[in-house]
Amino acid sequence: MKKLLLINPVRRRSGLLLSRFSTFAPLGLAYVAAVTPSGWKIRIADENMTEFQFEPADLVGITAFTTNINRAYEIAHMYRRRNIKVIIGGIHASMLAEEVLQHADSVVTGEVEGIWPQVLKDFENNRLEKKYSGPRINLAKFDVLPRRDLLHPDYFWHSVQTSRGCPFNCDFCSVSRYLGREFRQRAVADVLSELVSIPGRYIAFVDDNLIGYSRSDKERALELFEGMIERKLNKRWWMQTSINATEDEAVVQKAAQAGCMFAFIGFETISRDTLKKMKKGINIKMGVPNYKHVVDTFHKYGIAVYGAFILGNDHESAAYYQQLARFLVSSGIDIVQLTLLTPLPGTGLMQRLENEKRIVYRDFPVDWEKYRFSYMVHQPEGVSTDTIYTGDNYIKRHIYSFPNYPYRILKSLLHLRNAANFIAAYKFNQALKKGWKNSHYYQDYPTRFHQNKRDQRVGARLD
Repeated sequence: MKKLLLINPVRRRSGLLLSRFSTFAPLGLAYVAAVTPSGWKIRIADENMTEFQFEPADLVGITAFTTNINRAYEIAHMYRRRNIKVIIGGIHASMLAEEVLQHADSVVTGEVEGIWPQVLKDFENNRLEKKYSGPRINLAKFDVLPRRDLLHPDYFWHSVQTSRGCPFNCDFCSVSRYLGREFRQRAVADVLSELVSIPGRYIAFVDDNLIGYSRSDKERALELFEGMIERKLNKRWWMQTSINATEDEAVVQKAAQAGCMFAFIGFETISRDTLKKMKKGINIKMGVPNYKHVVDTFHKYGIAVYGAFILGNDHESAAYYQQLARFLVSSGIDIVQLTLLTPLPGTGLMQRLENEKRIVYRDFPVDWEKYRFSYMVHQPEGVSTDTIYTGDNYIKRHIYSFPNYPYRILKSLLHLRNAANFIAAYKFNQALKKGWKNSHYYQDYPTRFHQNKRDQRVGARLD
């Protein structure tokens, strides 16, 4: 029996990977294993958990995000030197197939499930092609369950995906190009059957938006939540969703009754001008003044809010960072994720910055190491990178130090009125704080601004 080795590479454990509570299993590889024909022995090697060491295999499959692609190349060369074929797929490979082919025998772009049996058949017949393009899966008829038995048993969260694709086209995101702008959904009955099959209690819905975008999407979400309640699954879970999820409180209420602990929401910025540049249409429509209402609506039903914000946009300033820091405390957002604007391959942002000659780190593939949301890899307009790093440190000191940190934690406890949800929020706060203190810029930049006229100017109009 031939051995297929599937690898999840990690170059540097940083950020959320420093905590077991905030680390998630490579679900994509579990799906690859699920559509692999029965004549193969399969193992998933996961560097989230254990550093990879060479082991024999007949064929190697690797998936990687941009941040870890160089580790993928390193492992690939480890096998190719021994004349063992290596196939690389995933979002980076889908965006930059020609680069990847310099380090692999074959590349799979797009969604692998529909093409993988053919890839293996070609390999077995010694006619492996250089490129394969996976078709977009009709999820409504896709009832394959991922091979969770091959994933590391120490993950706290069991990842579940119920949909793919995004109709939005945010400037900094490549999801719509990778998975398409059609929002494709699995049948609710199939999702419920999968949830029943998972022995663990804690679920991470890894959809880009579990609730969806249209009225019919919300009805489908309601059906899912009601099904979880009726079956008494007793799962505790979190989701990603958009700011407009609170337009229908019935959906939020059902999510809470079905076991939702917290919701990850991309607020991104409190600058309307920056939202426009990001093409974050739904946030513009709802409006920055409504951010707190969104938070309050989730709190009304005991759901914590995990708010994501992006720093390093054009024309930010010390005054903007000070205002954002105050907002993050006053808004009641329970968990705050701050990342630096990063132009990833396949995004409109990358294309625009390349056209404007503003990419600073461009010695690829070596410089992909810096594309991990904690480096300024481009030159912003109207603000220095020193100000941005200082702003990041300033905000995080503001939200993670006395008296604001205990004040935020106490507010979460009072708002959520649920011990499990509060503990989850607290643990993610601790994981994010730990990631910040292990960042490359934590020691190198101050955590306070010197008050001068230049720092006081506001470079972007705020709502």
